[in-house]
Amino acid sequence: MAQRPTQTAAAQSLPLRLLYFSGGFWHNRHLRSLLRAAGYELAFGYLARPRAGDCVAVWGKSPRAHRGEAFAAKHGLPIIRMEDAFIRSVGLGRQGARSLGLLIDPIGVHFDASAPSLIETILAQNPLDDAPLLARAKAGIAWLRALDISKYNLHDPALPCPKAGYVLVIDQTRDDAAIRGGGADSARFAQMLQAARREHPSARIVIKSHPETMQGLRHGHFTAQDCDPLMQICTQPLSPWALLNGAIAVYTVTSQLGMEAIFAGHRPQVFGLPFYAGWGLTDDRIAPPARRKRKLTQAQLFAAAYIIAPIWYNPHSGEICSFETAIDVLEAQLRARREDAAGYVAAHMRLWKRSRLQAMFGGQKPLVFAKTAQSAAVLAQKAQRRVMVWGMAEPEFSGPVVRVEDGLLRSRGLGAALTPPLSLIADDLGMYYDPARPSRFESLMMQPCPPDARTRAEVFLQALISAKLSKYNMQAGQALPLPRAAQGRRLILVPGQVADDASIRLGAGVTAAGNLRGNLDLLRSARSAYPDGFIIYKPHPDVEAGLRDGALGQEALAGLADMQAVGVDPVAAIDAVDEVFTLTSTLGFEALLRGRAVSCLGTPFYAGWGLTRDLGDVPARRSAYLAQCKHAGQAPPDLIDLVYAALIAYPRYYDPVTRSPCPPETALLRLISGAQGRGGAALRLLAKIQGRLASHAHWWRR
Repeated sequence: MAQRPTQTAAAQSLPLRLLYFSGGFWHNRHLRSLLRAAGYELAFGYLARPRAGDCVAVWGKSPRAHRGEAFAAKHGLPIIRMEDAFIRSVGLGRQGARSLGLLIDPIGVHFDASAPSLIETILAQNPLDDAPLLARAKAGIAWLRALDISKYNLHDPALPCPKAGYVLVIDQTRDDAAIRGGGADSARFAQMLQAARREHPSARIVIKSHPETMQGLRHGHFTAQDCDPLMQICTQPLSPWALLNGAIAVYTVTSQLGMEAIFAGHRPQVFGLPFYAGWGLTDDRIAPPARRKRKLTQAQLFAAAYIIAPIWYNPHSGEICSFETAIDVLEAQLRARREDAAGYVAAHMRLWKRSRLQAMFGGQKPLVFAKTAQSAAVLAQKAQRRVMVWGMAEPEFSGPVVRVEDGLLRSRGLGAALTPPLSLIADDLGMYYDPARPSRFESLMMQPCPPDARTRAEVFLQALISAKLSKYNMQAGQALPLPRAAQGRRLILVPGQVADDASIRLGAGVTAAGNLRGNLDLLRSARSAYPDGFIIYKPHPDVEAGLRDGALGQEALAGLADMQAVGVDPVAAIDAVDEVFTLTSTLGFEALLRGRAVSCLGTPFYAGWGLTRDLGDVPARRSAYLAQCKHAGQAPPDLIDLVYAALIAYPRYYDPVTRSPCPPETALLRLISGAQGRGGAALRLLAKIQGRLASHAHWWRR
């Protein structure tokens, strides 16, 4: 698979064996995995015999660091100090959240201004003039702002911030090592608050508490007693970026939020000596070390602190990764936390689906399952949750609902065969295959791609094409055998669909006689459009597998289709033809991805954007958006926009190996390797029984 930018291994020249003297290195399995992935061998110092090339590992300047420091001094060994990277996790380390990255520092520790550190050395000596590196840094700043990502991410972006125009004063936890290392103490916080009031006598002052203080884990420096009538302490989990956007000035001692203020366009007033002070980006109330002489840009600071210095870890692959990949991982975790925070009451969910639904949407609050949408609405109102239903099932009440459906890169196996999905879609507006109403997919298509999203989508598309993946990935490798009669004729692939499928009911349209269009209508239209073409009819995979009704016999196909493609890999079929002629099939989308012409008799989600030949009704919303783009001189959505919306931003992905939310790239790798998990013997038996009763599918399908 094509890769995102590679990791800059700041510590790759360090000795491989690390001796440790703290129980944290032993008990924290995640930390040990991260260090092993980075190439280090860990050994308990009291039992290991020191040898040439060993180093002693300590955690920053923690209370237990003295053990390792004493051993290193006794045996003449260098010390490696470790700290969390500047983007750590969703939750707090004190609550067990796992860190995505480490600063492994053979020189010092970044928050101790009394001596050089790895980051300070990079900032002072690295040219930091590589154009691709600085482009990554600028994209990284924009991406963190767009995703609302900080070091800790328990904040709620939906919470309203104070009215803009305030001075932001940043509190920190008492006795934090970063305060002492930055040449400050508790008195300095009082001086900072006094200076903020003196320099902005009529402005409102908002004091931002530390996340650990908000969670009741550690005390901060400010309480309500420190506030005058124009001051307020922010104890709600507000977005740090939103707070920075509304501030007219920012005051800090050594907080990392002060560095983020730089990336938000501020020049913060700094009352300590954090590593980001002294480079021309801050107003320093204490003279910085003479070592810091350069004038740097935002991008150069970001490149050093986020891209060059840290080691980033992908928990899904168990490997060291790039900064960008680490952000992809965190984005998947954050999306699950933020979207599912209220919890759900799910109605009309078939029993076999519930386990995967629980795994994907029950991370914050376990899903509650109800028999009917009405009872779900009652339970949801009592528990202040949201109602969830499958697909376009019409709820029995008029309140808001979240609709769930399989994603477009689903599994290695059919849903009708009860294969658990790796991706699901949760849409609170509508559903992508229902053209009658807006959906979150449409809103994504009508927005510009976020920073770095196009590059990501391009890489993802190439990986998907190279792996020959489709929605179900049933018959990989089985080519389409074309007869001689096909030579010299335009090859048209017509994918069959299941008559009772929701995308047919909602998006296929009706015939002149007022009947819902079906596969025979599609074939007649294809033959009419291409009387001399070689038409290949491919039955739906569920029908081929005997799990759904709707097979067409040779008599029905006579004069309409030149051949049936049974047991053929859909990707191989697409690769062999010139065009796909479809109602609403996902195969039309997969054909677009592979550069084939696509004609749509119905209104699938990928029609109406200027990418297909549209023979059906196009929603006025999409036509109006294209007209708006033309009027504004703006480029309309292209294939990469479609890939980003449909395969990256719209679905949610689940890693069955780590049993956690994951980026789409991880799901793609699981599909390639086949490590997606199976539904178990009971579900396979149930699927076979359903296959025997395929003509009565309405008994259990909703």
